[in-house]
Amino acid sequence: MPNSANETMDLIWEVAEIAKLIGRTDRQTFHMLSAGLLPAKKVGGRWVCSRSKLIAFFMEAAA
Repeated sequence: MPNSANETMDLIWEVAEIAKLIGRTDRQTFHMLSAGLLPAKKVGGRWVCSRSKLIAFFMEAAA
């Protein structure tokens, strides 16, 4: 199990950063987040997701 320092470094905050990682526009990413199409949560008005879970999500979809 990863320690909390690694988990913190694995988190991606904000739509723009998530969009960069998945190669989509901010608008496309916001729609995907709002529709529940990505493994992310809204925390205090900001979207956050785990980099490793997001990558695994897309790798699983590609298989």
